[in-house]
Amino acid sequence: QVQLVESGGGLVQAGGSLRLSCAASGGTVSSYAMAWFRQTPGKGREFVAAISWTGASPYYGDSVQGRVTISRDNAKNTVYLQVNNLKPEDTAVYFCAADRVYYGYQAAYDYWGQGTQVTVSS
Repeated sequence: QVQLVESGGGLVQAGGSLRLSCAASGGTVSSYAMAWFRQTPGKGREFVAAISWTGASPYYGDSVQGRVTISRDNAKNTVYLQVNNLKPEDTAVYFCAADRVYYGYQAAYDYWGQGTQVTVSS
């Protein structure tokens, strides 16, 4: 059973940057594809970014393309999401997800964290 814990969220002004972290335990993150999704009240989970076991072929959602970078440090069992040029519409709870299958943008991952709140003020 893999446990995922997100951190790094907070309140930031528009135009600022954040780096979110997702620490995995109970499994070796190098065996899992990892992804980030976000959710706002009343909306479903929106795909943000995904990365394969090797770190190759990162995949990004249309709404964040060009502003985010997903990366992983398998030695630290941690995946990161760097978000730049934040906009008020980026305000959401950001979730980390993991699975042995690389689902890309599909929210079919088996393991999910509890989320970290990102709030962007205008």
